[in-house]
Amino acid sequence: WEYVPDHRGEIVFSTETGESKEITAPGDYPDNTTTIAPLTPYDKWDGEKWVTDTDAQHSAAVDAAEAQRQSLIDTAMASISLIQLKLRAGRNLTQAETSRLNTVLDYIDAVTATDTSTAPDVIWPELPEE
Repeated sequence: WEYVPDHRGEIVFSTETGESKEITAPGDYPDNTTTIAPLTPYDKWDGEKWVTDTDAQHSAAVDAAEAQRQSLIDTAMASISLIQLKLRAGRNLTQAETSRLNTVLDYIDAVTATDTSTAPDVIWPELPEE
């Protein structure tokens, strides 16, 4: 008889990609795996433990903040689409419409000026009420 380790049902993580995999056959752990789970999608295996690649993590947070910026601008633009249509048609705006247009344009300026390099701790201005 020979003792064969049985890790079936255990979860291991690739030290190359961080992906999880369930062990389904008896035997030693597969090469290039660990039973230690990475804590973030930006963790890299250093041979003993997972180490977070903070540059990649920050870069992803900045990318997400830039996408959020565009979403906020799109929402603001949609809120004044009827006013824009009236302007394109050459119609006069009411005082309330002019005020709303200027308020939203000021908001868009503030969103555009927001520093996303502080991501994920970006503080966005609030969209004005209609």
